[in-house]
Amino acid sequence: MEWQPDEQGLQQVLQLLKDSQSPDTATQRAVQEKLEQLNQFPDFNNYLIFVLTSLKSEDEPTRSLSGLILKNNVKAHYQNFPPNVADFIKRECLNNIGDPSPLIRATIGILITTIASKGELQTWPELLPQLCNLLNSEDYNTCEGSFGALQKICEDSSELLDSDALNRPLNIMIPKFLQFFKHCSPKIRSHAIACVNQFIIGRAQALMDNIDTFIESLFALAGDEDSEVRKNVCRALVMLLEVRIDRLIPHMHSIIQYMLQRTQDPDENVALEACEFWLTLAEQPICKEALSGHLVQLIPILVNGMKYSEIDIILLKGDVEEDETIPDSEQDIKPRFHKSRTVTLQHEGGEGEEGEDIDEDEDDDDDTLSDWNLRKCSAAALDVLANVFREELLPHLLPLLKGLLFHPDWVIKESGILVLGAIAEGCMQGMVPYLPELIPHLIQCLCDKKALVRSIACWTLSRYAHWVVSQPPDAHLKPLMTELLKRILDGNKRVQEAACSAFATLEEEACTELVPYLSFILDTLVFAFGKYQHKNLLILYDAIGTLADSVGHHLNQPEYIQKLMPPLIAKWNELKDEDKDLFPLLECLSSVATALQSGFLPYCEPVYQRCVTLVQKTLAQAMVNQTCIFNYSQFMLLLQQPDQYEAPDKDFMIVALDLLSGLAEGLGGHVDTLVARSNIMTLLFQCMQDTMPEVRQSSFALLGDLTKACFPHVKPCIAEFMPILGTNLNPEFISVCNNATWAIGEICMQMGVEMQPYIAMVLNQLVEIINRPNTPKTLLENTAITIGRLGYVCPQEVAPMLPQFIRPWCTSLRNIRDNEEKDSAFRGICIMIGVNPGGVVQDFIFFCDAVASWVNPKDDLRDMFYKILHGFKEQVGEENWQQFSEQFPPLLKERLAACYGV
Repeated sequence: MEWQPDEQGLQQVLQLLKDSQSPDTATQRAVQEKLEQLNQFPDFNNYLIFVLTSLKSEDEPTRSLSGLILKNNVKAHYQNFPPNVADFIKRECLNNIGDPSPLIRATIGILITTIASKGELQTWPELLPQLCNLLNSEDYNTCEGSFGALQKICEDSSELLDSDALNRPLNIMIPKFLQFFKHCSPKIRSHAIACVNQFIIGRAQALMDNIDTFIESLFALAGDEDSEVRKNVCRALVMLLEVRIDRLIPHMHSIIQYMLQRTQDPDENVALEACEFWLTLAEQPICKEALSGHLVQLIPILVNGMKYSEIDIILLKGDVEEDETIPDSEQDIKPRFHKSRTVTLQHEGGEGEEGEDIDEDEDDDDDTLSDWNLRKCSAAALDVLANVFREELLPHLLPLLKGLLFHPDWVIKESGILVLGAIAEGCMQGMVPYLPELIPHLIQCLCDKKALVRSIACWTLSRYAHWVVSQPPDAHLKPLMTELLKRILDGNKRVQEAACSAFATLEEEACTELVPYLSFILDTLVFAFGKYQHKNLLILYDAIGTLADSVGHHLNQPEYIQKLMPPLIAKWNELKDEDKDLFPLLECLSSVATALQSGFLPYCEPVYQRCVTLVQKTLAQAMVNQTCIFNYSQFMLLLQQPDQYEAPDKDFMIVALDLLSGLAEGLGGHVDTLVARSNIMTLLFQCMQDTMPEVRQSSFALLGDLTKACFPHVKPCIAEFMPILGTNLNPEFISVCNNATWAIGEICMQMGVEMQPYIAMVLNQLVEIINRPNTPKTLLENTAITIGRLGYVCPQEVAPMLPQFIRPWCTSLRNIRDNEEKDSAFRGICIMIGVNPGGVVQDFIFFCDAVASWVNPKDDLRDMFYKILHGFKEQVGEENWQQFSEQFPPLLKERLAACYGV
């Protein structure tokens, strides 16, 4: 006998559904409580499916809501449904998938896929065959409803459908879907393509077997009048470009022609899908060859797509010029992630390089519209194409640019400034002749009456900061800086944000060029402190931190400290320990402390204490977290109230460790008394063993900095610390491994011969890392320095391994600037060669090259090089040396002759 609802129960459920549509919060709370009560009754879910599928007298929103509540129940506790309830729900879904209402069909489809994703594809074997059969129904609603459900299943379970677990249903499904590409209803055609599209990226075998039919069917739909169909065709071609470009190459010319049309589609969603094609094509090796002949058409289309649409301007409040007094809504503020400290070395011809394992995120031109749209996609496509075609792009662009940049309509002028910024990286060489004229024009645009023009001008100018700084300062740097500082104090929040970000980029490029203007810069940044709303304050911290990184010790002047520190410390005192705004402020203070050095002394005590407290609090919270699970009654509590035991936010601890590193680096020996009066070494011992890699990464950076600043406090812990350092020499965690390697090198310089018992714990791993292919440069350099330093203090232990590391050692260090670290490492190599000269014979040319990379070695180190080179020459004899030195590149030959007379 089929289940029937009880009339009174049904009325109760309907009342609940009506109440839940009320905007009143008290009613909403009552609804939640009632729902929890009703969920205790197993057949409550039968009522919900009954309202959804059978109660045709009710209005559609109520019926759909009933289905959505049921979906949430399935998600939360489907495994507890009695079998007869689960079967009833499944049966009702399949029987009503053809409901006349599109809303009800869609709701049933969502419900089916939710049940399917609960592991039910295996235990509901009739689901897929039945849905596929219903596709043949003469009734449009049944066919459309089944396709809707299948599309959702394909989206949610594409991998499972292509596996042996289900006996490979795609072998039947894909040919079936392909037949529907020709269906008379656009909605059905669209579903069919969307279903097949789910299997392109995963290269499902059943699709690969039908790939030619699929591509032909797509071409047949190229001119479809339905925009949803066109969108899915474009999406398919973009994915095929990544996965099966071999199949598209024969048709590439006509595909490009098609995509040029679609990128101008009147429907922006279609245009956006088509525009992705250019982004994807730019990453393919055939890009240049395939596109060369089409640039003349493509470039104007992309440029045209870079204008703000009317909707964008409304969303961006483009007509609101002054909004600086309006507080930010909290959801506008993107979460900040702290990037843990990575130790890097200074390179020849440039500042220290960023660790390559960390992706630098490009600042976007307008991230408030964080939704991907045609403007952003067009700009990104132009950017990547500029990197492919370089100067060849300019003949197609320059004639357009002139018209755009000086256009009276601000929307068009703004898009021209964006174009100029987008090509900055790829076309820089070709743009240089025009920059002396363009940069002053852009600086003028910083004063435009439209806020959106002022903000884009900030971004574009930041993209040319490198060139600006390469010119005499009075030419462009000074006017640019003056105007940008005014924009930092703009009345519009978006302009403030863009100016602050642009100024941070300028600081990185200009470095000490900014020293003469420091007073003026600090006045502006400090004034902004009192003016900014919440979101921009966070960006301001970044600009101040970058300034400190860029000018370094030049900031350590009483008048500058007097301007900068009071507002920073006031903020510091205002924020609570659990306030996320501490992250950017701690990062900023870390840079400031490192730059101010002894100038930070008056502020260091409270800052140091708070950092130690943050570390201690986080560790204590993590301990509570681990212990609470072992107690049974607490375990039961945890099941009922999982949110009572929040895992601590370890970011607080990471940022605090990094600021402690900044203090140790900036204050040097002055940090001694602070360390002596705290339990930081005990805390560090715990942090070094944390499960989270970023915590370990920051711990090892701090260990290295404390080793340099106050080794007597570190020394008693070495026996406990070294084994932990040894186990972290694992290149799977690049940054952890990098910082551990660096810390070992610093420790061994302080330990001297006492390092001997620990060599065996680390040497083999270091030699393995330096020989590992595809290891990031930063890690190779730090590994080479540390091996050299170990050899410097314990040559007898390390020298026997010379032949295993000398070649990669030499190639890793040839591009490093002369500095203390390089000096100690090369002394180590020289001493080891003295112990084991045979160890370098095979690779002596690499040693010669590394020696030649020194610009100004200290006299005694130069002597060491001289003795080794001449010793080798005497050992092999004049004739052999001549033959050997014939292999040298001319520059190396010259250098060695001039500096060492060989």
